[in-house]
Amino acid sequence: MKGAILVCGTHSDAGKSVVAAGICRWLASRGVRVAPFKAQNMALNSVVTPGGAEIGRSQAVQAAAARVVPEAAMNPVLIKPSGVRHSQVVVMGTPYTDADARSYQALKGELRPIVAEALADLRSRYDVVVCEGAGSPAEINLRDADLTNMWLAREAGLATVIVADIDRGGVFASLYGTVALLHAADQAHVAGYIINKFRGDASILAPGLEMLERRTGRPTLGVLPYAEDLWLDVEDSLALDGRPETPPAHEGADTLEVAVVRLRWMSNFTDADALSAEPGVRVRFTRSPADVRRADLVILPGTKATLEDLERLRADGLDRALRARARAGDPILGVCGGYQMLGERIEDEVESGRGVADGLALLPVTTRFEPDKLLRRRRGRSPWAGTSASGYEIRHGRVARHGGADVLRDDSGEPDGCVSGAVLGTAWHGVLEDDAFRRGVLKWAAGLRGRSYVAGDMSFAALREARLDALGALVAGHLDLDRLGDLIVSGPPADLAVIDPEVLTCSAS
Repeated sequence: MKGAILVCGTHSDAGKSVVAAGICRWLASRGVRVAPFKAQNMALNSVVTPGGAEIGRSQAVQAAAARVVPEAAMNPVLIKPSGVRHSQVVVMGTPYTDADARSYQALKGELRPIVAEALADLRSRYDVVVCEGAGSPAEINLRDADLTNMWLAREAGLATVIVADIDRGGVFASLYGTVALLHAADQAHVAGYIINKFRGDASILAPGLEMLERRTGRPTLGVLPYAEDLWLDVEDSLALDGRPETPPAHEGADTLEVAVVRLRWMSNFTDADALSAEPGVRVRFTRSPADVRRADLVILPGTKATLEDLERLRADGLDRALRARARAGDPILGVCGGYQMLGERIEDEVESGRGVADGLALLPVTTRFEPDKLLRRRRGRSPWAGTSASGYEIRHGRVARHGGADVLRDDSGEPDGCVSGAVLGTAWHGVLEDDAFRRGVLKWAAGLRGRSYVAGDMSFAALREARLDALGALVAGHLDLDRLGDLIVSGPPADLAVIDPEVLTCSAS
């Protein structure tokens, strides 16, 4: 098999990332060398590749599904919002410029050749490239400057499938409307649909699928059933409310309540995913001071707007709740931007340009932002927990510790983090995915709270792999694989109907 395909959606969080990952795992399981690709990703959840590039987390998960090493070409443009009208633009894994919405549109001309070259490079090295769109291809106000949906399909000659989430309702109108709003030359690349998250009797859905095909001239390639346990690293906060239930606590153990402070510009909140996989550990994202006061462990996550989120945190009274916890000896963990907030002072002429601001003064550290972004993977040990540890850094802030004790040391001996009393901070994202360190943190928190905690025995890496296998099996069991394979190899069929919304040339018959 040799070719590529584009997976678009009727809206954000329709299931594009999950379907693309499932196709990657299905192909990889057949021995096909496959790579994921997303031309432009707007996300605050990102990872550092082994080559030191920053890419969207969804492409890293899709690379894991494909059983290949993630790289910059898989996500050549990453937009990281750092305020209401301001974003950092990362190109081929490194910061490129800062832009607002209007100035970013003006960049598209210089970014398109970079995107096209990245995709061509992947296609030259892999059998199949599974591309993911962004938002909806029917965002007609943005079509002229499109980079990742129908422009890409036309530029690279890709067949496009559109994913719709039936769990949200309005699926037929969403699919029909998406196609009908496209220019005829764009419609010529839309070759079929995938229904996501269906519950119930498929025979009830069948008449609607038949009518949709008659009215648009395009088949539904399959209906994926709703699967509660297929939680994968998500791209943005739209999916936070759909988290699965935590595994029950072991007999005789307590349930630990973890409150993650829901910052406005929080980034890499997937750091908490591994906690949710532990038996008896219930994770909640919240802005409630009451939740913060009563939780067994509070996590202050990363953020792309440290001083703005710190200001909002104070306005909501969360600073007082955090200080009360620290005084009571109740555990707090800060990660990256959250770690910086827990310190005494932040000097920022880079991210916000606001200059010097007081932190929460719960850890004896200070942070100074530097223009150069630190992007690196880390591996070592935690002298504090007595365990192995690994993670990655994505930050402009440089943290200096002048009290407390180190939390981590990498293999070169470079220290990271600070622990003082019941407050712990680290700059390493992903460190809770290290099974030994995660369980060390939970044991520490349970001890401080007088709770009984019994660790799980399954590694988070094995759990993620099992979920990717299940996702691949879902795709293999519910999609028309012959049709899908034909679209990958041959591109869009030449005889696709055109829907003219002005005169409705496709009749209902």
